[in-house]
Amino acid sequence: MTNTAIPGAPGETLESPATAKAMAGGIKLRRYGSWYVAEHRLRSMRSYLQTMIATGIGTPVLYLYAMGVGLATLVDADQGQGLDKVSYLIFVAPALICSAALTIATEEFSYPIMLGFKWNPTFFGMNAAGLQGGQIINGVTYSVIIRLVVQSSVYYLFMLLFHAIPSPLGWLSIFVAVLTGTAIGTLLMAYATRLEEDKGQFNYIMRFGIIPLTLFSGTFFPLAALPTWLHWIGWISPLWHGTELARVFAFNYPEPIWLTVIHVLYLIVLTWVGWWLARRLAIRRLNK
Repeated sequence: MTNTAIPGAPGETLESPATAKAMAGGIKLRRYGSWYVAEHRLRSMRSYLQTMIATGIGTPVLYLYAMGVGLATLVDADQGQGLDKVSYLIFVAPALICSAALTIATEEFSYPIMLGFKWNPTFFGMNAAGLQGGQIINGVTYSVIIRLVVQSSVYYLFMLLFHAIPSPLGWLSIFVAVLTGTAIGTLLMAYATRLEEDKGQFNYIMRFGIIPLTLFSGTFFPLAALPTWLHWIGWISPLWHGTELARVFAFNYPEPIWLTVIHVLYLIVLTWVGWWLARRLAIRRLNK
């Protein structure tokens, strides 16, 4: 067999150990590149690990205690049997876990994306090392999903401690919370991918987008309690769809099966659209 020289690699042939190692490395990079990015993001999260632990434990304790011991006492006394024939704590707990996942997703899919493209352009370094834009976006998304699963699981454990989950299927609310977070988070990631300058856009999104969604998505009170002309906000809100779906699993919330299917499909479609769009925009930006 005749050894064939590799263009750009003087003295190396297809049979040389260096070439074989490089080819194996390229195959490995194509196969596991997204997970390399996810590992990098998870390692970088260690810089604010203490904050993650504090909020991961403090948030469910404070909110569940406030709702279960404070506000629930007043609401249940006024409502008799409570909302939807359950206590207020049981009614609001699925909304709280979805809201917490939404908050985490907005944190991880906003400024860290801007950081990777502009302030500390690690994404360009990854791309120069052979990683594709789609792999980078996939890796970031995988890392956020892992964080969402872990912290939603912790939240769910505290919900059990507060006796806020009477249904044996309540554990599915963990995955509903994750899907709720990614439904909005991936769209935000796509938006962050195309930003060239930070002019306070994320602050506006939080102030005029995320916070109003929390108030008008049937979280702390049923959507029916709002004026009819405001119901459309809930219908288009991923948080409303996630909250309603989590309640179905948490305490057998009564709703038609077709509406449950719509909740699932709506959250999946939004996640897919945001993910797909972020990949396309990242590839375009990294290959300018």
